[in-house]
Amino acid sequence: MGHSREAKFQIGQIVRHRHFSFRGVVFDVDPIFDNTEEWWLSIPEEVRPSKDQPFYHLLAENDESEYVAYVSEQNLLVDRSDEPLRHPQLPDYFGERQGDIYVSHRRGLN
Repeated sequence: MGHSREAKFQIGQIVRHRHFSFRGVVFDVDPIFDNTEEWWLSIPEEVRPSKDQPFYHLLAENDESEYVAYVSEQNLLVDRSDEPLRHPQLPDYFGERQGDIYVSHRRGLN
């Protein structure tokens, strides 16, 4: 697989998916893919991301629901909208929002 590179996004950062209409906040980062082979193979081959990149755990939401998503770095962009996030687990991880970053309850993560 090669070596991992430094993560582009940080804990608490608000991001959106490059191709699908959902956004969320990063609550954990894997330096390289760390999910099941079954999950990875379920992604159509023509859009399947490389495993040798950071993957992000997001408190994600779209117009219909809130959920947890696992997304490759290549498929994320910084979300510059001022829209508040409504994910019900947000207060479990984060306090106030400062720009496009939510401040983590756990010191030293931002």
